[in-house]
Amino acid sequence: MINRFLDEIHTTTYDIKRVLDGESIFAKDNPDLLDKDVQNDDANAERLIDRAADYRFVDLEELRKRMERVLEQQKSKHSGGSHWVGTGGVSPYGNNGAAIGGIRVGGSGGGRMAREVIDDPQYYPVDIDARIGDDNIDATLARLKGVIEESNELYLDIPITIKKGVAEGGLFLPIQVDKTIDQLQIILLIDNGGYSMDYYIRPIQALFKKMKTRYAHDLETYYFHNTIFKYVYEDERRTRKVPIERLLSKDPNYRIFIIGDAAMAPYELHEGSIIAWGRINEKFKKTAWLNPVSQKHWHITWTTNMIRRIISMYPMTPRGIEQAVLEMNTLKNH
Repeated sequence: MINRFLDEIHTTTYDIKRVLDGESIFAKDNPDLLDKDVQNDDANAERLIDRAADYRFVDLEELRKRMERVLEQQKSKHSGGSHWVGTGGVSPYGNNGAAIGGIRVGGSGGGRMAREVIDDPQYYPVDIDARIGDDNIDATLARLKGVIEESNELYLDIPITIKKGVAEGGLFLPIQVDKTIDQLQIILLIDNGGYSMDYYIRPIQALFKKMKTRYAHDLETYYFHNTIFKYVYEDERRTRKVPIERLLSKDPNYRIFIIGDAAMAPYELHEGSIIAWGRINEKFKKTAWLNPVSQKHWHITWTTNMIRRIISMYPMTPRGIEQAVLEMNTLKNH
């Protein structure tokens, strides 16, 4: 429901029948296109919108810079289209159009799609250093996009092999073709054992579930209380135990995201627990600990400092997740 609300709310304002790839539009657009000083103010443009363009995965700073270059050339009003700063259409900048994740310039909006609004006192930009919550979940998702991996594999194309074999009079030679596969396997380990973590669990679950609906992948979620020793749990109430050995038997290419404040009594992080975290980090090279506690406070807690020595720790913010993903990607070929 979160995914549908965020991605399809524009249908309540416009009769959107098709969503275009904004990244592709942005990449192909010429920012230095000359304006021929022709008035192009179609009063019906706003009412004829039946498609939208999704610019959420275009960097916001790139959008700002591109808009400045377009404005250097723009001499007249424009409505519709995908290039100019105007009204209607699917341009990433303007107003009363259908640009998801674009920049609204003037006007009253209506579609609630813009990521930024110029000169609007009611606009509050997304803080990518704020802890993950409902107001920055899309910004976080955009930073998780980089976690997608592709692999090329050969597979036997049986229909073509048969067709060619019949044409060759019964000489069937196996025909192999390349197949690009999105490979993404994620394990979430969530500390839900104390009241201090209650606020953060739902947003992180919503984030990764939304990611699963957008990018097909394997997502497994397990729970623990403060730290891990011999078991994790399949359910939030922590009644169904899963031996840590079962986790360690999984494909080493799984990406592990651990969600927790890492703060506990020193006796809880005993030698056996430290060994368990070390084994997880050794087996899964792409492991990141996301901590909702402000980074400036990490040094205060002994257990947090100990865990940081074992597992790379990042703030549980859009920027922190982006840093974690970038670090994971440097380990792809290691």
